Amino acid sequence: MAQNLAGKSAAITGAGSGIGLECARHLVAAGVRTFLVDRNGEALKRSAAELGELAIPLEVDLLQPQSVASMLPRILQHTDTLDIFHANAGAYVGGPIVEGDPDAWDRMLNLNINAVFRSVHAVIGHMAERGSGDIVVTSSVAGVVPVLWEPIYTASKHAVQAFVHTVRRQVAEKGIRVGAVLPGPVVTPLIDDWPKAKLEEALATGSLMQADEVAEAVMFMLTRNPMVTIRDLVIVPRSLDL
Repeated sequence: MAQNLAGKSAAITGAGSGIGLECARHLVAAGVRTFLVDRNGEALKRSAAELGELAIPLEVDLLQPQSVASMLPRILQHTDTLDIFHANAGAYVGGPIVEGDPDAWDRMLNLNINAVFRSVHAVIGHMAERGSGDIVVTSSVAGVVPVLWEPIYTASKHAVQAFVHTVRRQVAEKGIRVGAVLPGPVVTPLIDDWPKAKLEEALATGSLMQADEVAEAVMFMLTRNPMVTIRDLVIVPRSLDL
């Protein structure tokens, strides 16, 4: 039986646009006080104004340890508990490795791996003390299927999958559920660097999804009976050939 999320509190990283913003929109609609976490303060203000009083903007730079450490104390200025944490922020780099930019890889790896680990660590102690909580991580189908076009991105999402599965087993006895949503290609700013021809082909063949479809999958995960964990939820366009 699905559980009602109304009255709970949630925080979503990368909530200024894309999947994070759509997940925030769905949570707010379900009556959840939702903290929009992003480094883009202007985007946060616009999103919070659009979503209404249950949406609270929180400017955090996930690549700065002190900024991440300030996240939970700032959240707890507005609420007594944090029930849901969605580590969603990430970056994308694809293309042939021989033409790649290792500096761009480093930034992506820091955001996709280190920032996820650090932000989850920042909140999980609070949930453990309370004996309950939900942590969802935005992974990727690339975390379970090596994607030829994106070797470094694929490696980052494999690391995320290993983290999710081991942490889930560590904290299950503390009443915390940990799971990953693994989308295929989604129309978000993450794919802005796709070659134009690749993007046009993907749109024409229906091998791209919209962000709200991923948000609905996340809501399914969060509303399951508290005794049930959706460990991995893979969601891909029907025509995607993997």
